[in-house]
Parts: sequence; structure tokens; C-alpha cells
Amino acid sequence: MKLNLFPLLLVSIVFPAFAASQEQPDWSDVFEEHNAEGTIVVVDGRTDRKPPMVFDEERAATRFSPASTFKIPHTLFALDAGVVEDEFQVFEWDGVERDFAGHNGDQDLRSAMRNSTVWVYQQFAEQIGAENAQGYLERIDYGNADPTVDNGIYWINGELAISAHEQIEFLQRLYRNELPFSVENQRLVKDLMVVEAGRDWILRAKTGWDGSLGWWVGWVEWPTGPVFFALNIDTPNRMADLAKREQITREILLAIGALPAP
Repeated sequence: MKLNLFPLLLVSIVFPAFAASQEQPDWSDVFEEHNAEGTIVVVDGRTDRKPPMVFDEERAATRFSPASTFKIPHTLFALDAGVVEDEFQVFEWDGVERDFAGHNGDQDLRSAMRNSTVWVYQQFAEQIGAENAQGYLERIDYGNADPTVDNGIYWINGELAISAHEQIEFLQRLYRNELPFSVENQRLVKDLMVVEAGRDWILRAKTGWDGSLGWWVGWVEWPTGPVFFALNIDTPNRMADLAKREQITREILLAIGALPAP
């Protein structure tokens, strides 16, 4: 797939994710096909101001651990706090062999985002500090904004939680460069999120997994506007279920014309 990372001229107006959601019961077939329990919220801003399309409204309003989707705001925190200079700074691997091969080597912001390299973001968390993290979370009104943790990583093992609707709201603000961070840093984070692109569209997204629940959140940019999405599913089969995050989302986006046919 040809990559085109130049910004698109986007003209649509994005609107809050919570307004007048409409259920999409037909999407149950997609979840059933993949033997998955979960929810998805889609906000299509390409034409008129449409209400969010939702499968399982109750679950879409329920907060869960953000897992590695938190790398999106966490990168903004790290850039703002000065614990990372830019996308070229190299973080040296400590030599500890981890389960994911992509984590075993030096990293920069781009690889750490792409590979969900937890140890890089643990360093960020240590340097930012708990008090500053609390302040950042409150500033951006991120989920319950609670970084409390007894043992482990607060965005995976702690109390921090966010709903699919709130993920959409956060992504909309990032898309519009309306978060309380420099526009330069917001644009950098959006560049780090690029998954694939074509001549007139860009897919920006991030996965997340806390061991029992998986996320895929992001948006597809078109000249006529963005299509935001936030999916979470249960993962009782652990890693064997992880591919379902993108498979389900892509099928739904393809069905509404938000992604081009393969």
C-alpha cells in the first residue's frame, strides 16, 4: 500500500460522541462471526452531522483499562514534560528479553508506538511522576483520570479506565488539535499513529490489550472528513483473540465505505 503522509485537507465538522447514539444491531453478525463479545462506536464525519453508530450501547458507556491505547495521550505527556525530545531520540534496550520480539532492541517514539513497547513508557511514567500524571489526566479529562495502582502499570493494572465513547471524544479533540498541548506535538503524535494510507486516505490507530480485554481505536481521514472508531472486545483466548480487534473493525468500516476494498 502506498504511503502518503502529507496532511489531508479536512473540512468536516466533528461533534461530540455522546449525542444521540444510534444502535446498529446488524453488526452483531460481525461479532458473532468472530465469536467475540464487545462493542464498537463509529462516528462518521464525512458528510452531514450524523449521530454515533453504536453496537452495544451499554458496553460502549462502560469504562475499561485503556491498556496500550493510552500510549496516545502518554506520548503527549512525555513530550510536554520534556522527558523525550522528538521522534528521533533513541531509548537504549536494557538487554532484558521480553515476550514480544519487537520490544527487544533499541526504540524511538515511532517504534515504541508501533510495537507497543511497554518498557519505554514505563520510563516515561517514572520520569513524569505520579502527581504530574494525575494533573495531565485531569487536564485532558481522560476517562476517570485515576492513575492509582497497587502493583504494576497504572494504565494496564491500575484504576485508570475509559469508555469507548470517551475514547472517541478524546480522539476527536486530538484530530482538531484541541488538546492542551502544542499543535506541533499533537501533529507528531498523529503522525506516529499512521497504520496505512492510500492516495486520498490515512488510517491512524492504536491497539491495546490488558490480558483480558483488547482495544482498537483511531480514525480514517478522507478529503470529505474523518471516520472515528473505538472497539473493545473480551479476549478469553488471550493472544489468539488479538487479531479479532482489527478484523471486526475493518469489516465494519469496509461495510460503511470508511475503508477502501482490499
